Amino acid sequence: MDNNLLTAMVERWRKETHTFHLLEGEMTITLKNVAMLTELPIDGDAIIESSHKPLNGWGQFISERLGINIPEEAQEGRRVPPLHKSMLLIPWLVRTVGELPEDATDAQIERYARIYLICLVGGFLFPNKSGGNMHCMWLRVLLEDWDEIGRKSWGSACLAMIYSELCKCTDPKTKQAGGLMFILQLWGLGAPSYFRSNLPCQQLGSR
Repeated sequence: MDNNLLTAMVERWRKETHTFHLLEGEMTITLKNVAMLTELPIDGDAIIESSHKPLNGWGQFISERLGINIPEEAQEGRRVPPLHKSMLLIPWLVRTVGELPEDATDAQIERYARIYLICLVGGFLFPNKSGGNMHCMWLRVLLEDWDEIGRKSWGSACLAMIYSELCKCTDPKTKQAGGLMFILQLWGLGAPSYFRSNLPCQQLGSR
């Protein structure tokens, strides 16, 4: 990641308008940009999920749909258990399920497909600052609306998270950002003259 570029972009972001304020005017990353850079669908139903826990808790919710019992104690030197404050530890999930058996049944294949999507969504599309945890609210989409997953507007959700993380970064106390920052970086590199310094660069050997 180009931290210098991302820092320059954050410094020019205005959360009141969700745009970058530049000498040339205002500009921002759009839904079309996200679609072109990621090929994620931008049409379809919006992803609007509640962050409230299910009646029986997230642990029971995951156990019923994935057949995985989540321990309540911390493991491997960690201070918190794999499921803590509605956050699921993705590396623990990967280690727990292991590799898909060669003689896997259709039910096992579907189970591993769901787990793969959980890792993709939580670890790549919507990563938080830790890079290893995902909020369990995404499980409502990935474990309940199985037939509707491909019809969701994932690109819109990614753009919304990028906007949200940029707004959080305007707070001087914020040190890290989540979301698809590499998409923001690719978009920023497409318009380098807007985010780079105009100071002359002296060539080596010219002195």
